[in-house]
Amino acid sequence: MARRLKIGDLIEIPTQKGLSYAHYTHKDKVCGQLIFVYKGFYHKRPNNLKEILTKEVQFYTFFPLTSAVNHGDMTFVENIPLVEHEVKFPLFRTGMADPKTKKIEDWWIWDGKNSVRVGTLDNDQKKLPPRGVWNDTLLIKRIEDQWSPDQ
Repeated sequence: MARRLKIGDLIEIPTQKGLSYAHYTHKDKVCGQLIFVYKGFYHKRPNNLKEILTKEVQFYTFFPLTSAVNHGDMTFVENIPLVEHEVKFPLFRTGMADPKTKKIEDWWIWDGKNSVRVGTLDNDQKKLPPRGVWNDTLLIKRIEDQWSPDQ
């Protein structure tokens, strides 16, 4: 039976390096489900799942979570209320690459409702993740590579 996910659902993601965890925090009308992925790999499911949410966030991204859970690629674990740093919709960076140079010269910051043109990113803005929806292959690769948005 298909599971209907809710904000606050903690999801277990199997990787080649161990289990990883993501927390479903928001739903956007266009981009879909937003997850916060937490740093760390586990050989087995921790007894204290709330402790995962005290770890550092590796990144956040949009991801078709319901599909992944309903196909059995990822597992719903438990619903845990959002923690303080997850409540406010986070910022994303976005921009269009110049076809000639393949570089983004004109950046925008998106807050879930509005986009603000900033031109060149400052050091803090470079740490924001790119706006987009990832598939499971990219999500797991970035988890395993311990990727962060400023890379």
